[in-house]
Amino acid sequence: MGQTAADVAIIDYGMGNLRSVAKAFEKLGAVVAVTRSPEVIVTAKRVVLPGVGAFGDCMDNIRQYGLDTVIYQLIADDKPFLGICLGLQMLFEGSDEAPGVKGLGIFPGFVRKIEASGLKVPHMGWNSLQFHQTSLLFNQLSAAPFVYFVHSYHAVPADPSLLTASTTYGGIVTAAVGRGKVQAVQFHPEKSSASGMSILNNFLAVE
Repeated sequence: MGQTAADVAIIDYGMGNLRSVAKAFEKLGAVVAVTRSPEVIVTAKRVVLPGVGAFGDCMDNIRQYGLDTVIYQLIADDKPFLGICLGLQMLFEGSDEAPGVKGLGIFPGFVRKIEASGLKVPHMGWNSLQFHQTSLLFNQLSAAPFVYFVHSYHAVPADPSLLTASTTYGGIVTAAVGRGKVQAVQFHPEKSSASGMSILNNFLAVE
């Protein structure tokens, strides 16, 4: 008899602290699998692509484990999918951080270095969100909620309708993107107190 499908599969491509994301979902009552098994990933109800590290190294690992093929299948199957931090950036075509390394290309556009004259980069700390498009992640959130960022790069979508939220840090910085059931956030919801937990709980409500 097979295992019950996980509520959330967190893709383990060998980089980053995946346990903090898993623990946040578990706190919300979800059954979580941290895995690189294609079978476990595709049978889960929802999938998370987390990200900590360098764009080039992460993309290399994803391709080495054959997880790019799995991710394309998930998107084609209209599976609820959430990218977090570098997991957002890898959904785009490429990044200034790793010239010549192709991203997953789910969304058109590129990841650019944050230009914040007079401010420290990486951008690290709490900033408020400005919402641009309706997103299933932001149901019942307060206006301009504060969330926690740690990043030096941000995505610049070629299609402005992909931008669901931004923040201000020496200029407009992409905070969240999405289309349909594929959503992604640049900040860390698992480190963003009540607002972050609300965002993760909204993701758990997506069927």
